[in-house]
Amino acid sequence: MLFSKRIYIGVDPTSGRKAFTYAAIDQDMELVAMAGCDLDDLLAFIGGQQAAVVAVNAPSHTNLGLVRQILENQSLTPGQHQIRGADMRLAEYELRARGINIAGTPSRTESCSAWVQSGFDLYRHLARIGFESFPADGATHLWLETHPHAGFSALLEQIPFPKPTLEGRLQRQLVLYDRGLRIKDPMEFFEEITRYRLLKGILPTEMVYHPEYLDALVAAYTAFQAVCTPDEVVLVGDETEGQMVLPVRQLKARYDS
Repeated sequence: MLFSKRIYIGVDPTSGRKAFTYAAIDQDMELVAMAGCDLDDLLAFIGGQQAAVVAVNAPSHTNLGLVRQILENQSLTPGQHQIRGADMRLAEYELRARGINIAGTPSRTESCSAWVQSGFDLYRHLARIGFESFPADGATHLWLETHPHAGFSALLEQIPFPKPTLEGRLQRQLVLYDRGLRIKDPMEFFEEITRYRLLKGILPTEMVYHPEYLDALVAAYTAFQAVCTPDEVVLVGDETEGQMVLPVRQLKARYDS
C-alpha cells in the first residue's frame, strides 16, 4: 500500500504469533492502515512509502552504564560495583523517578527480552533502507523511539488503567480520539449497550481497539507530533543510549494513578 504523502507509522513489537503490530496515519490524522505482521511484511510496507516517520515502541540501544555511574556517585560507598536497579538506561531511570514504571534495558543484547531484540532488528533494517534518526533536517524517512505506557501517561497526565482491561482500552482510545485521531469514537460503545445486551453479556467490544493496536496508535501519534509540531514533544534520556520521544510539551514532576 503506497501513499504519495508522508505517513506516520507506529510500530509495536509483540510476543504473539505476529511479531509486530503497526498503525499508520496520514497528514490529516486519518487512520490508513493497521495490522499485525512479520518483519518482512512490515518492512515492505514501510519501505514502499515515499516519505514516512516510524515511531517504535522499543529501546533503540542497550544501556551504557550511565545510571550505574549516577548511582555510584550518589552512593555512600564509592566504587561499589553492584548497585540494585542500575541496569537501565537514563531515559528509563528518569521516567521511573516521575512515577512511570517501565522496564529497564540491560547493557548486553543477549540479556534483553525477545521483543526488545525484535526492536533492535527493526532499527537495523530501518537504517539499511535509508531511515535517519529523529531529528534530522530535510530527511524524508525518519525513525524515533517512544514508549506506549509513558506516552499514554503523559497524555492523560496520570497513570492509565491497566491496558488489558476494558476501561484501560476505552481510556486510551478516548484520549487519542480527543487528540484528533480519526479513529472509532469509544463513547459509541456505551450507546450500543442495552439492558438486554448487558444481561446476556453481549458487549460491542469490536468498537474498542485491542491493547497492541492502541500502543501502535499512540506511537503513530507521537511520530506525527514530532514532525508536524516538534515543540509539542519532549525527549527523555541521553542521546548516546537512545532517547524516547513523548507526545507532550513537558513532563510533570510526578504521575499518579
